Amino acid sequence: MKKIFITCMAVAMVLLTQQKADACTGITLTAKDSARIVARTIEWGGSELNSQYVVVPRGYVQHSYVPGYTLNGMKMVAQYGYVGLSVEQKEFVVEGLNEVGLSAGLFYFPGYGQYEAYNEEVKEQSVTDLQLISWILGSCATIEQVKEAVSKVHIIAIDPRASTVHWRFADKSGQQIVLEIVGGKPCFYENRLGVLTNSPGFEWQMTNLNNYVNLYAGTAEARKMGDVQIASFGAGSGSLGIPGDVTPPSRFVRAAFYQTTAPLQAKAEDAVRQGFQILNNFDIPIGVEFADGKIPVDIPSATQWTTVTDITNRVIYYRTMYNSAIRRIDLSEIDFTRVNYRAVPLDDVKQQPFVPVVIR
Repeated sequence: MKKIFITCMAVAMVLLTQQKADACTGITLTAKDSARIVARTIEWGGSELNSQYVVVPRGYVQHSYVPGYTLNGMKMVAQYGYVGLSVEQKEFVVEGLNEVGLSAGLFYFPGYGQYEAYNEEVKEQSVTDLQLISWILGSCATIEQVKEAVSKVHIIAIDPRASTVHWRFADKSGQQIVLEIVGGKPCFYENRLGVLTNSPGFEWQMTNLNNYVNLYAGTAEARKMGDVQIASFGAGSGSLGIPGDVTPPSRFVRAAFYQTTAPLQAKAEDAVRQGFQILNNFDIPIGVEFADGKIPVDIPSATQWTTVTDITNRVIYYRTMYNSAIRRIDLSEIDFTRVNYRAVPLDDVKQQPFVPVVIR
């Protein structure tokens, strides 16, 4: 219990201070073969997140934490098996996919969300924000089931001092929603665009896109300004003015532009590769978020890992700050009635490998 308490405190401190360095960016793609793809990054520049992938079989039992870091909250029995990526400890799944094609992701949401206060009288119906994805993936198959499930529980903070989060859910039909809890009440938004970052709220981010109505793919045509002929310096000048900083509003605009101007790929695997290529543009190097070069950690990147999920074919792909090789977990190859629960570090060796080119 002491080890769990210390780990939970570490997570809480991450959430308490995450505004300095946290930045999650999510996009959505569809291939010509109708495969539906969701992709995202996760950033934290304050420490290593010790991320793992977890494989959860059907029937696996967990309990939610409650304030005080005790495991006596809601009992969670997995009706569906799933694979997820966790941060800090295996219970805290922040991205995942279940065997029936429901995808879920957690994105930090500082300063705008507000959960209901914890009430010990309803602790058996209370689930912490950092375990909501585990419960949803184990319990739901569709977006409508997600909405119904959320209406029946109390979503609470594992630590009242910590930042709030919001969530993206998508199913194999193509429907996608964002869940934000404001004033203690869950609010669902249809996400037809398929982009999500962090604060402010989703509705504000969508409204803010109107400030960039001038952006378009391609090159601006030459024209006259009075008697002077002016022309762009090179290709792509239709995107002149797109914000390039790492704040959530700027990343939202940039993600929307890159996603909607990306060419339609023929097959799922092509769209997966495209998802990784687009999200290359959102990698955040260590240092930019710390003043005066006072960098507290020695890790390669604030972008600790990137995932692309093929919902249609039930495959999760990932790469990390330590190894840019793309790895895949195919859920169709897992027998969730027989597999054992496991939690495995994303990287065996925490250093980017070099592949020698032999010239003879």
